[in-house]
Amino acid sequence: MNKFIIHLLACCSMYATEIPASPQATELDTLTGTPQRYSVKDKDGRTLPDYIVPDDQSILNEQNADEILYGKRLLNETNRLLPDYVKSQMACNSCHIAQGKVPLGAPFINTYNAFPQPNPRAGRVFSLADRINGCMQRSMNGKPLAEDSKEMKAMIAYMKWLAQGLPHGAKVDIRNAGRIDMTLKPDPLRGAEIYRQYCASCHGDNGEGKRDSAGNIAFPPLWGDESFNIGAGMARTYKAAAFVKYNMPMSVHTGGLWGAGNVLTDQQAIDVAEYFTHQDRPDFAGKVNDWPNGKKPKDARY
Repeated sequence: MNKFIIHLLACCSMYATEIPASPQATELDTLTGTPQRYSVKDKDGRTLPDYIVPDDQSILNEQNADEILYGKRLLNETNRLLPDYVKSQMACNSCHIAQGKVPLGAPFINTYNAFPQPNPRAGRVFSLADRINGCMQRSMNGKPLAEDSKEMKAMIAYMKWLAQGLPHGAKVDIRNAGRIDMTLKPDPLRGAEIYRQYCASCHGDNGEGKRDSAGNIAFPPLWGDESFNIGAGMARTYKAAAFVKYNMPMSVHTGGLWGAGNVLTDQQAIDVAEYFTHQDRPDFAGKVNDWPNGKKPKDARY
């Protein structure tokens, strides 16, 4: 498949806003047509029955279906539905690919059962609401939601549904992010050329993103006033490089968009990540409180 076709497929929508439900109860693997399943262990390492990725149609069987569906919409359309809380032209699912169901694309599958957990950047234990609000303030460049708000409860309800009743502490064997060689040195000049070749057709020549015919952002801006701020995890070179390496460019998947990935080498992904993460973007006042116990990542922007 040539580069033009890859980018044409990519330019459908970054957010995969409302993925149509299939008649099956579970998401099907694109190649084999079989349910996507992963092994599971409980918090003590004992094997549990396999986890099968659920199809969104099964949400309708839940007593709180309306709440879960609202949470799904908020994750897909965060900036549009929460304009008073989001300054960037981003959505949660700009980075959590295919509604948080894809390996290496920051899946939500283990999220509900992983909290509370220590957060080294904050130097304290985070609840799931804390984690969501961290993204609201950093990736969304906005402000936190009240923990008892309808919106917060809805997003958590979607993540709880995605956990499919697994016990707290259980872990599905799905990788959150891919590995990247952090010994490689980034070259932003090479990164600029890679950006022009592979990224600009969707994210804009100047990182401004692309809008659809209705004026809504289809592909998020990678820098500038409407992008994530300097405190976001995606503003870090190697973290961004791992996401780019395994998820970009996007391609069409059954029922929506899927991270294609593995188009760039580790070095190319690191170079282009260095280029776009170091462009001008909003500051984050709360950065002065980050990593109070030390161990700041080497690619932190501050």
